Amino acid sequence: MMLSRTARIVLRLVMAFGLALIWLPLLVVAINSLNVDRAFGWPPRGLTLDWWRAAWGNAGARAALWTSLQAAAGATLVALVLGTMAAFAVQRYAFFGREAVSLLVVLPIALPGIVTGVALNTAFHGVLGIGLGLLTVIIGHATFCIVVVFNNVVARLRRSSPSLAEASMDLGADGVQTFRRVTLPAVRSALLAGGLLAFALSFDEIVVTTFTAGAGVQTLPIWIFANMARPNQAPVVSVVAVVLVVASIVPVYLAQRLSSEPTSSGLI
Repeated sequence: MMLSRTARIVLRLVMAFGLALIWLPLLVVAINSLNVDRAFGWPPRGLTLDWWRAAWGNAGARAALWTSLQAAAGATLVALVLGTMAAFAVQRYAFFGREAVSLLVVLPIALPGIVTGVALNTAFHGVLGIGLGLLTVIIGHATFCIVVVFNNVVARLRRSSPSLAEASMDLGADGVQTFRRVTLPAVRSALLAGGLLAFALSFDEIVVTTFTAGAGVQTLPIWIFANMARPNQAPVVSVVAVVLVVASIVPVYLAQRLSSEPTSSGLI
């Protein structure tokens, strides 16, 4: 479609405004993490790495980072297993209620986080009698991480032919060999992309975490929220926020690259 010069200029201006709206606040946080002024005077009188050293030496921030990594890794592992199984069931087999199952799998990511959090908290406490802790955080995060794995694998399966797996079976391969040599290479990049997106979603989640974490469990976003009102921690909070942004951007970028690349086998 050909656009007029005026339309192209307008689109570029709108795009620039949208990008500025998203990234300028993050840029301010990044600069404040280097600001020599503890009160974040603007413009900065100078830059320093002292706050980064203070953040690295902060035991609470390091413990929260380790908790976030554990929760994200656990939720991603659960999401990869359950999301992949659900994707194969929905895409490769015909059964009554298949569309309903697909909707139910995808629905959690569309629900408000506070609704999911309250529902999980009630289920853990009132129904199952499970104490809140790292395990409940992992389960809570997995409810929406499954969706991104499911969507990535389903999209890849739709573009791959099931006849290849059937041909492998006809040639004498069993189910495990067929999955390892035919099916897995076809969906490998989709699994990696889905896993990276799931990790990023879990790593920076705060609403569901608030309702599913016990008293002794504090992820990095929860640590930031708890220390925002403490003036002596403000510079350290900015540093941790920058780390959180970078830790979220990198997996999303890699997932985008993986999703856009065709598979080497030529099946997709």
